[in-house]
Amino acid sequence: METAEIGGIAGWAMELTERLGAPGAGVAIALENLFPPLPSEVILPLAGFTAARGDMSLVAALLWTTAGSVVGALALYCVGALLGRERTVAIATRLPLVKISDIEKAEAWFARHGVKTVFFGRMIPIFRSLISVPAGVERMPLGTFLLFTTLGSLIWNTVFVLAGYLLGENWHLVEEYMGIVSKVVAAAVVLVVVRFVAVRMRERRGQGRHVR
Repeated sequence: METAEIGGIAGWAMELTERLGAPGAGVAIALENLFPPLPSEVILPLAGFTAARGDMSLVAALLWTTAGSVVGALALYCVGALLGRERTVAIATRLPLVKISDIEKAEAWFARHGVKTVFFGRMIPIFRSLISVPAGVERMPLGTFLLFTTLGSLIWNTVFVLAGYLLGENWHLVEEYMGIVSKVVAAAVVLVVVRFVAVRMRERRGQGRHVR
């Protein structure tokens, strides 16, 4: 399959990889971390397919895409660290239906499960990018963050790069199946948000009755 035949994000990633080789795949994945609409489910299998064509080695594809994942995650970690707790709380409390107690609960939860959250979060669509921000806000030790980000990213990247490598010309099948998973995750997030809003609205109505 020639680059000209591949359009959209896949075509852009293919062109970047053809120009820069394995480092191009790393750049694409770093950008994917910063801009979640760029799907790793497309970029990673495409890197595997490119390796299968002999344009780069499989090991280089794995190393560079994992390096790109870590660089992108580290950038978001720095955003969270620079933002800090006070600014984060100030922004969050301006959001409708959000209370300081919600933030404190989230902080306590992250303090207990931060390492597992960073590790497994790297393997969940949507969350794989976002999880780096609270890690920075909470100032998770940088060494710990880098270690578990690297491990989680390496597992995720290996699965998808190998899938593209083994599927060859049919690498796009990975995107089709993962598209379903991403939609399920997005739906679950929507349900959680709806439940949160419903609970808050009930609490407000209850407070209104007590005032009367």
